[in-house]
Amino acid sequence: MKKHGIITIVALLLTLSPLLGQKIHKRNVPSIVINAFHQHFPRAYDVEWKKDQHIYKVEFETGLRRYDHTVWFDSLGQMKRHKEEISKSKLPAQVTQKINSDFAGYRISDVKKITDRNSVLYTLEVKRFNDEWKVSIDSDGNIISKIPD
Repeated sequence: MKKHGIITIVALLLTLSPLLGQKIHKRNVPSIVINAFHQHFPRAYDVEWKKDQHIYKVEFETGLRRYDHTVWFDSLGQMKRHKEEISKSKLPAQVTQKINSDFAGYRISDVKKITDRNSVLYTLEVKRFNDEWKVSIDSDGNIISKIPD
C-alpha cells in the first residue's frame, strides 16, 4: 500500500512540475521587475524568465567566461536571492583557508556564491581521485554542510 501511495505522489509531482516555475516571455514580467534587473545586471545576456506564484526567476550569463547567474525577484522588484558562478580566486580568504586546511590536495570546481538577503554562502565541489564532496561554507569560513558526491 505504501508503494502505491509513493508512486501516486511521484506521478502527481511530475504532472504538476511544469506548473512550478513556468517559462514566461519578458513582456509578461512587470516593468518594475525588468527595471530592477537591468539596474543590477546591465550587461546580462541569454536571459530567460520564469515565474512561480509571485516570484520571478531570471537565469542569465555575464562576462567573457559566460558566468551563470540565477536571481529571484518579488513582484515589487526586490531582489530576494542571487546565485552566481564565480572563479575560485574570488573566494574570500577565510573560505580559501578553510578549504586548504580541511581539503589539502583536493581540486576545487563548480564554485558558486549565494546571496540571500544579507547572508552569503559559498558552495563548491572538491575532488581528489575518487573522493568527492559538495561543500557549503559561510563567508567566515565555517563549513555549513559537507556531502559526499
